[in-house]
Amino acid sequence: MRKVLLKTVKRVVIKIGSRVLTDADGALDTAVIGRICDEIAEQRRKGREVIVVSSGAIAAGRCELGLTHKPRTIPHKQAAAAVGQTRLMQAYQNALSPHSLKTAQVLLTGEDLGSRQRFLNARATLDALLGFGIIPIINENDTVVVDEIKFGDNDNLSALVTNVAEAHLLLILTDIEGFYSADPNSHPDAALIPLVKSITREVERAAGGSGSAVGTGGMATKVAAAKKAGKNGVSTIMISGKRSGIITAAMRGDEVGTLFLSSGVGLNRRKHWIAYTLKPSGKIIVDEGARNALLKKGKSLLPSGVVQVEGKFERGACVRLCGIDGAEFARGLSDYSSGESTRLIGCKSSEIEGILGYHYGDVVVHRDNLVLL
Repeated sequence: MRKVLLKTVKRVVIKIGSRVLTDADGALDTAVIGRICDEIAEQRRKGREVIVVSSGAIAAGRCELGLTHKPRTIPHKQAAAAVGQTRLMQAYQNALSPHSLKTAQVLLTGEDLGSRQRFLNARATLDALLGFGIIPIINENDTVVVDEIKFGDNDNLSALVTNVAEAHLLLILTDIEGFYSADPNSHPDAALIPLVKSITREVERAAGGSGSAVGTGGMATKVAAAKKAGKNGVSTIMISGKRSGIITAAMRGDEVGTLFLSSGVGLNRRKHWIAYTLKPSGKIIVDEGARNALLKKGKSLLPSGVVQVEGKFERGACVRLCGIDGAEFARGLSDYSSGESTRLIGCKSSEIEGILGYHYGDVVVHRDNLVLL
């Protein structure tokens, strides 16, 4: 199965975690970076395009600043990221130069991917870099984005990059062999699961766990990334980045790590952007009739089906669509602001202009701008 899957992979996103890139003291491990870059160069020689999503900037900066522990305050994290990002890029360039390969630094924020125009600009930039034969090294812009430092992780970013870059595979390098039936650190009898056909709730519960003193993500964020990539029709392979030759083995189709199969054809890229890149600004609660119409009949959301509007949002914002029980079942772009939507609760489409004095359309969320979760 793997060999067949990998035959079609021409563009791969490789996510490398902090715990892979750092040594026992938390400093950048240039030997590991060199070995990984040797294997990246091998993939380039085989005609594959490679995009790297790399953690490690804060860890590298921490050592440069003389901090003995992971920075705890936002300013300290930002300072460590600012110092460490240059060290990280230098390490990659030094390791790829012997292969006559050049790198480019690409720093992204949630706002960059949340804006459709900037999202498309990022895609065009990556395409141009790859066209020049350059290896893009992507990281979150931790020096300016508070939310991404506090809540974000590069696992999530790597899944979003597969959509931005229209990649064919996500390769996640971590510090363990793959996905286990339980945490191998606390369960010695935990078994490595080589294939996950579908990311169910049971799989998500088994992931559990959070980060360490070096990284921000854990197994749960990696499984979530594989799920997001899968919704884009992209499979994920999770492997141990500490093992020599592991990228080569994985891309050759060897049974290493864990393969998370994609969910099939996947969402179109715009709907994937709506579902997984945009941050919802509010919530619209609908009645059971509207919920069924959206879920089973592919309909748009009419104002007559809206029973409550929560949060403050503008026209065109991403909103959560929830049933009476509060459970989210879809996301979409609202044709009306929160204030306008509140005034339209329960009304007929023909009454919109009479209520507001103007008319953007007959629906609150059009089916073309709606994604079922």
